Amino acid sequence: MPSSFSAIAISLFLVLNSIGCIPFFIGLLSNSTPKRQRQIVLREMLIALSILLVFTFFGNEILSLLGISEAIIGIGGGLLLFIIALGMIFPKTEEPHAPKQEPMIIPLAVPLIAGPGTISAVMVYAEHSQRPILVAAALICAWIVSLAVLLLSSNIKYCLGEKALTAFAKFGGMLLTLISVQMFTQGLISLIKQNFC
Repeated sequence: MPSSFSAIAISLFLVLNSIGCIPFFIGLLSNSTPKRQRQIVLREMLIALSILLVFTFFGNEILSLLGISEAIIGIGGGLLLFIIALGMIFPKTEEPHAPKQEPMIIPLAVPLIAGPGTISAVMVYAEHSQRPILVAAALICAWIVSLAVLLLSSNIKYCLGEKALTAFAKFGGMLLTLISVQMFTQGLISLIKQNFC
């Protein structure tokens, strides 16, 4: 499992999957002006960051009240990341239609950015490293890059094209698959040690 600042930041950037979210943001915000699109992207990303920071620092306390252990977080988080990775490798072909009303929190901030997999990832990294401030700093760095990607989403899609975006998303999905399997196996090993050793 990633433990260094750079490894956690890269991993969280992949989990945030801003490149894979470009078609969704463009489709859902197509009725807004370019200036308004940037305002919405910034607002939704700030909401998502706030949610993720809360779970980075207080996620384990929240789950401890529910009686959920670190091992279960690792197993559940690994499964969720694996599902996200499969979605990146085998994306749905249809693109979202622009809604009549402006999106607010759902579905852009939650669950596209601050989804179950991302929340699980920051919690697992914070618990594993025992340094939530390090994870928070890595998250902010990954968030800044993701924000830049989404603010430039129209330009990126125009320059790279659909095929290049799909290739980048699939490559990120492959890397995320490896991370999710490692997270799942470490959680499973921890669960076995707790109950059978």
